[in-house]
Amino acid sequence: MKISISYKHLEMREPVEIEMKRYLSKLAKLLKRYSPDLVQLHGSLEKRPRKAEYIFSLNLSLPTGSLHATGIGADVRLCVKHAFAEIEGQVKKHQSLLRRDYQWKRKRPRSAVPA
Repeated sequence: MKISISYKHLEMREPVEIEMKRYLSKLAKLLKRYSPDLVQLHGSLEKRPRKAEYIFSLNLSLPTGSLHATGIGADVRLCVKHAFAEIEGQVKKHQSLLRRDYQWKRKRPRSAVPA
């Protein structure tokens, strides 16, 4: 997986990188079916100058599509957590659509079994 992160109006990179390593390992487990050369993750962390607020946006490019997520919060670690949680949910949903899980779901309700 190719990873690129940009920082705008921000000096502290170490807490962000430590937090990202943990979430990147989770994301790598979900994306192990894809070729590592074809998966690209672009991230941008910025601090709003007039507010005490951080914005972390992620763009994940896969061979089958592109996913976007944004995390906003007062704490840097919290906004990274929100963005990665959102992108993880999107990856799971994207993969279930590719597997066509919706076609295997039961169309009719199951009859009640007497206890």
